[in-house]
Amino acid sequence: MTRPTTALAFALALTAAALGACSKPEPKESETQRARAVNVARVEARPISGALAASGSLIPREEAAVLPEVTGYRVARVLVDAGVWVKAGQPLAVLDGSLLAAQVEQQRAAAAQAEVQAQQAEAQAARVQGLDGQGVLSQEQLENRRFQALAARATAEAQAAALKDAETRQRKLNVTAPVSGLVLERNVRPGDLAAGGASPWFRIAEDGQIELQAEMAEDDLSRIRVGQTATVTLPSGTTVEGRVRLVSPQVDAQTKLGTVRITLPVRADVRAGGFARAVFGGASAEGLTVPETAVRYDADGASVMVVGPDNRVKSVPVQTGARGGGFVVLTKGPPAGARVVENAAAFLLDGDLVRPTDSKASAPQKAAPAPAKGAAQ
Repeated sequence: MTRPTTALAFALALTAAALGACSKPEPKESETQRARAVNVARVEARPISGALAASGSLIPREEAAVLPEVTGYRVARVLVDAGVWVKAGQPLAVLDGSLLAAQVEQQRAAAAQAEVQAQQAEAQAARVQGLDGQGVLSQEQLENRRFQALAARATAEAQAAALKDAETRQRKLNVTAPVSGLVLERNVRPGDLAAGGASPWFRIAEDGQIELQAEMAEDDLSRIRVGQTATVTLPSGTTVEGRVRLVSPQVDAQTKLGTVRITLPVRADVRAGGFARAVFGGASAEGLTVPETAVRYDADGASVMVVGPDNRVKSVPVQTGARGGGFVVLTKGPPAGARVVENAAAFLLDGDLVRPTDSKASAPQKAAPAPAKGAAQ
C-alpha cells in the first residue's frame, strides 16, 4: 500500500470515530410528558338566573269569527277591510234584502188579516156569552163559536210570530261585529252568496289583544308563575315586555310540552300569526352545573369527559337542564366535585392521560422546560 492511500484510510477512520462519539441516542419521551394539558372545571352547585326561554306563535287572546246569520242572499256591500278597528255592533257587510223586504210586507198583511179575523170571531163568541141552556142556540152552535174564536186567535198569533221572524231576518241582513277589536281577516266580496257551512267572513281579535303562546318542557313549567314578566323578541327583532297570563294546567301526553300564554302590549308590529321568542325574567334554577363548553354532543347524546384521580379521562353521559351565564345544569351526570374537561371540543378518547389545570386558578401554571437533548458541542 502506498503512503497516500494509507493516510487516506487513517483519516477516514478518525472521522468515523469522531462521529460515533458525538451521536449519542436521545432519551425516549415518557407517557406523562406526552399527556395533553387541559383546563378542568369542577361539577358544582350554583344558581342560574334568567335561564328560561321559550318560543311559539303569536295568536289573538280572544278571536271572534263572523258569519252571516241568514243564508240565500247575496252580498250587496262590504264595509270594512282587514286591519280596520271596529266597535261591537258596527256593520261589516250588507246583504241584498230586496226579496226579503217583499216577504216582510206580505207577512205583515197576513198578520193584520189574521188579527181582524180573530177579533171578529171573538166578538161573535162574546155575543152568545150567557146563552147556555136558554134554547136560543143549540149547545153545539155555542161551542162552535167559542172554538172558532180560539182558533182565530191562535192563527193571528202564528201570523204575528211569522212576521216577527221575517223582520228579524231582515235586520240580520246587516252583518255586524260581535265584539270591538281589530279585523284580522276578510274573506267576503260583493256578489258572494251567503251559504251555510262556509268559512268565516271576518276574523276579529277582541280589543286587538295578541298573545304569545309559547311551548315549554314539563320541568320548566313549574318555574313559571302567573304575572311573571318576560322579554319577547318579535320577528322584526324588536323586543317588547310581556306578562304571563296563563300557565297550562296540563302537558301533552306525547310531546311532554305545556303552553304558557304571555300578554303583549297592543302595538302595530305585534301581528297575529308571527313567531316570537320569550326570555322570562326572575326565573332561576339551582343544581349541579358545568360550563356549557364542557358538554359534547354526538349520536349517543350529551356527555362530559371526567378526569379521574389518575388523570385519565372517561366519557360520562349526562342530561342537561336550565342554562344561563355560560353554565348548564346537569340533571343527570357525575357527582359534585368531579373534574371535567372544560373544552368538549378537545380530541380525547377514554383512557387518555392528561395534565389538568384548574380553570379557576388565579394565574396559569408555567409550562415545565423541555428536557435538554444531550448533544456534544
